[in-house]
Amino acid sequence: MGSQSLCRVGESVVASFAGASTPDAGVGIIALDSQSGRGQCKVMAALVATLPRCKHNPGRSNLIRCPMSDHSNWSFPTNVKFGSGRIIELPEVCESLGMRNPLWVTDPGVASLQSFENALAVCRVAGMNPSVFSDVRGNPVEENVQQGLLMLREGRHDGVIAFGGGSALDVGKVIAFMAGQTRSIWDFEDIDDWWTRANADSILPIIAVPTTAGTGSEVGRAGVISDASTQTKKVIFHPAMLPAVVISDPELTVDLPANLTAWTGMDALAHCLEAYCAPGFHPMAEGIAVEGMRLVKEHLPRAVSHGKDLKARGAMLAAASMGATAFQKGLGGIHALSHPVGAVYDTHHGLTNAVFMPYVLVHNRQVIERKLARLAAWLQLPSATFEALLAWILELRTEFDIPHTTEALGIGRDRFDELAAMAIVDPTAGGNPQPLGHNDAVRLYEHAWVGKL
Repeated sequence: MGSQSLCRVGESVVASFAGASTPDAGVGIIALDSQSGRGQCKVMAALVATLPRCKHNPGRSNLIRCPMSDHSNWSFPTNVKFGSGRIIELPEVCESLGMRNPLWVTDPGVASLQSFENALAVCRVAGMNPSVFSDVRGNPVEENVQQGLLMLREGRHDGVIAFGGGSALDVGKVIAFMAGQTRSIWDFEDIDDWWTRANADSILPIIAVPTTAGTGSEVGRAGVISDASTQTKKVIFHPAMLPAVVISDPELTVDLPANLTAWTGMDALAHCLEAYCAPGFHPMAEGIAVEGMRLVKEHLPRAVSHGKDLKARGAMLAAASMGATAFQKGLGGIHALSHPVGAVYDTHHGLTNAVFMPYVLVHNRQVIERKLARLAAWLQLPSATFEALLAWILELRTEFDIPHTTEALGIGRDRFDELAAMAIVDPTAGGNPQPLGHNDAVRLYEHAWVGKL
């Protein structure tokens, strides 16, 4: 499908929304410039007046102008179509991958948004008949994957569009991976070379469309799924789980509430920070991580306070993808402590990471102090010191109303020993700069519960 036909699709969709009654109708719909042939965005002035008014922008249409300066196509670590309004290219992307009947995987919250309905409409106008699976928990479990697999097989779907936050992206990727497997999902946990057990030829193509800026799952080769029988989070891995194409459209993130914007943004920061601090020589990953943290510093507060700022939203989408790209170097204690808590107490992953972050930094201080001093200088903090970096993180948490202790998350003090046993065998524990033994984990859980840095 070329740019001219895509332009006609855009015109049809916008026209169809012009008579809609919902207050958010018309969100994010753009037309492609058929004259340039390069996917250039332009607002169709003749149709603006017919679009419904929007509660977010009283007195004007919610058709958001798409500056060409924010449009980029990246081929690292996969094919990424970045920029406002790029969702209208979804039918063309499906066609390029041979997807004629993909299954859409999302969560109930995203499925209720007008922006999601708009994306479905783009595909309907292009002649597709979307089927949606949305039974995805915030901390997804195997049952979510199995239910999605059943729908995938019954509908004879030939690919997956994973559309949403990290949980929906992870479940969508794992569904596509498991489509033709005959072994248990847990036989593909990220342990040694277990991924080689898979029938790689049966893995379906994946398109990832992130609607949050946190996990960066859109550029990852794994999905995190909880084993409800053991209350443990497990990483399911295969190189072919990397989405073939990512549509990274900041317009799809503007409806994310301020608290979730902050929590997911802190997850992106945790990925960059732990990748940067992880031991080993990987200057490419470290460079990506450092730039990701600069984007977080400069744009996350704005994205939280002014959610319609597409520049801030776009910068955070980039930072999230950068964090997930960088952490191939490793993660560490923040995630090792957070994963058991999320599995047992069903807490939000980004929020939990944000609570544990300063305690783990203090634990690792002896071996990361010089490195964080260098980072503080790059981030232009008041001084090039560990203290300045720690103070910045504490200030961010205060600004975003993130609790200082895990007690506020409802974690029981009586389960520290159990949580510690789970933390030290988490796949991320090995990437911590300091050794993380059982006693260390218990002490960190205790410190985070009482607020002792």
